[in-house]
Amino acid sequence: MTVNQLLSIKGNKIHSIVSTITVYDALKVMGEKNIGAVLVIEDNILKGVLSERDYARKIVLKNKASKDTYVYEIMETDVETVKPTDDLDYCMELITTKRVRHLPVLVDDLVVGIISIGDVVKAIMEIQKNTIEYLDSYIHGIKA
Repeated sequence: MTVNQLLSIKGNKIHSIVSTITVYDALKVMGEKNIGAVLVIEDNILKGVLSERDYARKIVLKNKASKDTYVYEIMETDVETVKPTDDLDYCMELITTKRVRHLPVLVDDLVVGIISIGDVVKAIMEIQKNTIEYLDSYIHGIKA
């Protein structure tokens, strides 16, 4: 399965913010949208990602105030991305080796979607379930 096929199933809704808002305001957006990370996009260009993990490690653990800190101060700027033509095995490899939970999907430097570790795991589990069902019916078909 490709990233494009996964996006066609889950949708390609993108939630984004700009880097000049406070972390507090970004967290409000994340809470309203029920998401664990938000893309930082300015002038249609991906600038970074802000995640709950960034908040926990760079605000809470350092005794900073989210209302006094701007997104650009703590966002991750070295963002791993994928293309719609990439397959899920490649995505899982990136997620595992780079220890990321969210992969923005880019076409010609424009964000067209985002997939999470949960999206990838769910899709792989569905593929495996279908394979098992197919093999089970094949085996039982031979015995009959």
